[in-house]
Amino acid sequence: MKRGTVNRLLLGVVGAALLAAGVLVLAGGLDLYGRLGVDPPSWWPLTSPDQPVVSEDSRTRWSGESWWWPAVIAGLVVVVAVTAWWLVAQLRRSGPTTVVLPTPDVPGLRLRLRTRALEEAVESEAVALPEVERVGARLVRGSRRPRLRVAARMTPGGDPAALAEHFETGPRTGVLASMGLPELPADLRIRVVAARPEVTGRRRRRRGRQPRVV
Repeated sequence: MKRGTVNRLLLGVVGAALLAAGVLVLAGGLDLYGRLGVDPPSWWPLTSPDQPVVSEDSRTRWSGESWWWPAVIAGLVVVVAVTAWWLVAQLRRSGPTTVVLPTPDVPGLRLRLRTRALEEAVESEAVALPEVERVGARLVRGSRRPRLRVAARMTPGGDPAALAEHFETGPRTGVLASMGLPELPADLRIRVVAARPEVTGRRRRRRGRQPRVV
């Protein structure tokens, strides 16, 4: 499962849970249960504006037990650790940070290129192609070797087949030749912007209130 899919799933679950809790709190604070004659959930403590969100019995039920505070501290530690891990995973790139360039003329030399420089080179070459408005490139980890993913947006009426051919013979071949890379698999995603319908005829004038003649 991709990281973006996992993020959307987690955010959706957390958002739904917070929304449900917020609706229940709002219903209890506004006394909607009594006004509408609806029975609140049996497990929900807040049923009227005079009640706290967490009752005193709920707050002190387990405080005298020896295992309570260690369990609370352990739970908070787990929450903080999972949150920190998730944050680090968001900041970390999904692909390699550098690409090793071949140096056949200088044995023993290891030359590395930043992936962002490679991505910018592909973007600058691809955006210069005809009928291309915007290009985004990203180098990701593949099953065997890094893979280049390119998303291009074309002007209305653009030819995706011609763009794919131009991209293969132009930016991709140029990057491979200039950097000496033996192979770089690429995925090209093309989006053609729909043309806006032209406004025909005269625009209707807003009819104002006619002055009354006496």
